[in-house]
Amino acid sequence: MTSDFERMILSMRPAHIRTIALAGATDPNALGAVVRAHKMGFVNALLCGDATAITDIANKNDLDISDFEIIDCADDLSVASTAVELVRDGRADILMKGLVHTADILRAVLNRETGIRGDGILSHVSVLYSPSRNRRLFLTDIAMVMYPDLEKKVGLVKNAVSFAHHMGVACPRVAPLCAVETLNPAMQATIDADALQKMNANGELGDCIISGPISFDIAVSSAAAVAKGYDGTIRGDADILLFDNIEAGNNTIKAMVQFGDWVFGGVIIGARAPIVLNSRSDSDLSKLFSIACACTM
Repeated sequence: MTSDFERMILSMRPAHIRTIALAGATDPNALGAVVRAHKMGFVNALLCGDATAITDIANKNDLDISDFEIIDCADDLSVASTAVELVRDGRADILMKGLVHTADILRAVLNRETGIRGDGILSHVSVLYSPSRNRRLFLTDIAMVMYPDLEKKVGLVKNAVSFAHHMGVACPRVAPLCAVETLNPAMQATIDADALQKMNANGELGDCIISGPISFDIAVSSAAAVAKGYDGTIRGDADILLFDNIEAGNNTIKAMVQFGDWVFGGVIIGARAPIVLNSRSDSDLSKLFSIACACTM
């Protein structure tokens, strides 16, 4: 962890410690991230899963879980429903996926009778931070909403803008990404981007700035904006990148992490509590960053 990144993480520490319900605490990486976040003053934890296995994994990996409560669960479905119940009943502020199937935990979240679904769309907002650039970007949606139409894009923008506000960005600049910078009736992404820009101008999308259609290079590089003669509001200084589909977003974030020094964090929002849903292949630092992001909500 670089000193700049550590300072940023510490600046996100909540005024009051949050409680996280870890569904499937037998995942050593997720458990390790929670222990680390606890030591840094972010969270306490309720550990859901096989109690004996959780204790064994903690001992094997030298993880001190003595401050945490273990809630013994018989199987994956019980793990997911128990963790969601802890949030619904107010015992936990954050839900986190550990060693449990994503489908099981989302099914428990979305259950109309016992879940924690909110009124709007459930979406994933990723946060990328580059120490060398000292820059932070929000990306949506790279994990949940696969092929959003205009109505869903409105929901994605509102969720991402709300999250950016919690992260200290007063008026985030939103770039609805397209392959070109001009309206093309044959390219639906440009039609949606133009519509979002007009809705924003009419004050329909909250406290943010939207400029589109806009390409990725212009959204993140002022030099590209100058070279292309782009005269939109956003010229290299985008805060939020809105993707037209999950393939574009998912591959972009993986390329940035694999070929750059970007550190990834992410939270699902739109439920009654933030949900940390990292992949098992994500780094321990990524999981810690995601927990810190959830603590800002």
